[in-house]
Amino acid sequence: MDHPLIDLINARIAQAEAEGAFDNLPGAGKPLPECDDPENALLNRIAKEHGATPEFVSLSRELAKLREELRGEGDRTARHRLMKDISMMEARVDIARRAFTRSR
Repeated sequence: MDHPLIDLINARIAQAEAEGAFDNLPGAGKPLPECDDPENALLNRIAKEHGATPEFVSLSRELAKLREELRGEGDRTARHRLMKDISMMEARVDIARRAFTRSR
């Protein structure tokens, strides 16, 4: 089923086209850039332009901090807690990485 406003949308596009609104646009006449994920291309571009990082990257950074903290920790109880935290973080990184690669 068509969108209820499809006729209005097409009329506005035709009017803009007739008025030259689409003339001299950057990249006119050139092929569109290759895109691995067309469904999420806009979302991915906006995230990249604004410095967003995938969840698995930020979790990996947290994991590295935990490992560094473990190296400097002498208390046995604290080391045990850190090792549990590291194990959980490794699982979170793995899950996030799999979700990220599936979405691409």
